Amino acid sequence: MAGKIGKRYRDAGKRRDGGIPFHRRHRKLIVGLLTFVIVVPVVGTAAYAYVLNSKLNHVAKITKKLPEKDRPDPDKGKALNILLLGSDKGKKIPGEPQNTTIAEDAKAAKWPTGKYRSDTLMVVHISANRKNVSLTSIPRDTLTMLYNANGVATHQEKINAAFSEYGPLGTISTVEHLTNLRMKHLAIIDWAGFKDLSTAVGGVPVDIPYNTYDSAQHVQWNKGHYVLKGTKALQYVRQRHGLLRGDFDRINRQQNFLRALMNKILAKGTTHSPVKLVKTVSALTAHLTVDGDWKAGDMRGLALSMRGIQSKNVTFLTAPIAGTETVPVYGSIVRLQEAQTQELFNDLRNDNVQAYLTKYPDAALKTQVS
Repeated sequence: MAGKIGKRYRDAGKRRDGGIPFHRRHRKLIVGLLTFVIVVPVVGTAAYAYVLNSKLNHVAKITKKLPEKDRPDPDKGKALNILLLGSDKGKKIPGEPQNTTIAEDAKAAKWPTGKYRSDTLMVVHISANRKNVSLTSIPRDTLTMLYNANGVATHQEKINAAFSEYGPLGTISTVEHLTNLRMKHLAIIDWAGFKDLSTAVGGVPVDIPYNTYDSAQHVQWNKGHYVLKGTKALQYVRQRHGLLRGDFDRINRQQNFLRALMNKILAKGTTHSPVKLVKTVSALTAHLTVDGDWKAGDMRGLALSMRGIQSKNVTFLTAPIAGTETVPVYGSIVRLQEAQTQELFNDLRNDNVQAYLTKYPDAALKTQVS
């Protein structure tokens, strides 16, 4: 697990002022995946089902695969682990084509190192009975061993460097070695997807408990109730400056924003409206990239098996943190609490998240903080 010194990963998203980093800026994008597996089955007409199926069939795919050597054993039961990554659009790399997509770059002979950043890594665990989902975030500054696209260990580094340096396959391998969990599928979604998604559902309700000014984004927020979408939603979940506990408050508000967005998606106003439903799924699929083995039919089958799930059955977790520190080679890093982290991932592997929650009842997000 994390702990040794390697080369420094220099990116523009390093954490500042201590605490948990900006890694959660993308975590609301998990709703895109949940939208996908929850709302598709409720379409009431063949015409809209045809439209939605067509969109699913055109989701971008990553066709390369990791070698099976040294990967965790496939899950014995029917529980699923899905690695969710939030990615930016990519920056221009000299000598590299700029308008290529993640899927296209993943097919190339050489991954464009440094083009993309992924500040969100989440393990989505769907229980074998399809009645419960847990979302475990791995802090982006977690120090760990990185593995390349061939599953070979390279060097110690912050975990968010895996995607930048080794692409989707290297990230899968890095997370699998850290967690000893087999990632059945991969889903990558970008910022534009979230903006479109929050707009497609008609905005997300939030309550702000006190006046605050975000000096980084130059936005004044006054105490009150808001319905946020698009750019305003992004500004809200990205705020760190001006919050009483900085990054810690931002993490809580992002998780609760997810919960509110999920409730909005599951509401009848969205799921019973073919127009809203198509817009919601369109917002997702236009900005989604998945692994080549995740066929549209498998997605629909998973959706059908989860059609009864409710937001109360979704648990938000974070890999247990031992502390943060500044290391000259890396800057600010996160060290995981190794024993408790191993318990968490073992319970996920055994499809028994409740055992972990029983032992650590404060581990799951509970409080509504805006």
